[in-house]
Amino acid sequence: MGAALALVCLSPYSSPVALGESVSSFLAAALQLTSTPDPDANFAAAEEQIELAARRGAELVGLPENFAFMGDDLRRIELAPSLAERCSRFLVTMARRYQVTLLGGGFPVPAGESLTYNRAELVGVEGQLLARYDKIHLFDVDIPDGTTYRESATVQPGQELPPVVDVPGLCRIGLSICYDVRFPELYRYLAAAGAELLMVPAAFTAYTGKDHWQVLLQARAIENTTYVVAPAQTGLHYGRRQTHGHALVIDPWGTVLADAGQGPGLAMAPVDNAHGLRIRSQMPSLQHRRPALF
Repeated sequence: MGAALALVCLSPYSSPVALGESVSSFLAAALQLTSTPDPDANFAAAEEQIELAARRGAELVGLPENFAFMGDDLRRIELAPSLAERCSRFLVTMARRYQVTLLGGGFPVPAGESLTYNRAELVGVEGQLLARYDKIHLFDVDIPDGTTYRESATVQPGQELPPVVDVPGLCRIGLSICYDVRFPELYRYLAAAGAELLMVPAAFTAYTGKDHWQVLLQARAIENTTYVVAPAQTGLHYGRRQTHGHALVIDPWGTVLADAGQGPGLAMAPVDNAHGLRIRSQMPSLQHRRPALF
């Protein structure tokens, strides 16, 4: 599979530092896939993109929601016990093999009879589990084009807020999944918990994506003065569902640093701690909040 690569170069970023201190930098890659009902093919496609990102120097790599399976709901539930274990092993193997911090942006995990969780896992370069999050906002929506989505029919919502994890050598990372992006209070919580980079892996519909995907991600970046790394699904899946693509990396000013376009590939750009610190110093909107009035 040919891979598109979007790369924009700025200056360096890592963990929080005081003004005047030296800073380090890292490259973040948001992968873009067209996943299918065939897990073997999906894992192979994912590894191809992970390897490409690592060869290009990425240290943080994100896979989109449903990276291991995009297909019929009943088949997903049937596969969930074995697929959940396989996904976790895959993330550990890939992180170790390519020496990257790797986010598996959403895969099915059994959650009782006829239900699964939609789970994201962040794995470190030694294969250690850094964070885990079960999607809390489920996509139950009637799209104006006549399509109906009822994620809650087969997915159990998580009951815990997403974590913020301090990844040594990188930064503080907050997790979320797809439809979460429409709930700004979630990202304000992550920012208040210290997140400097928000990960938003998604399988955004083509219909809503054309109008809402980029503007929502830019809003989350601007209002929280954080980087956003948003891996994405793209194209037509199992002959029915079409996703928007345009995996993005966005800086805390809301500038789109990299866009993967519409084909399988990746968006990759530097995450610059000095740049982020400058923006948070010049635009200290989080410090100006007045929650007592609300």
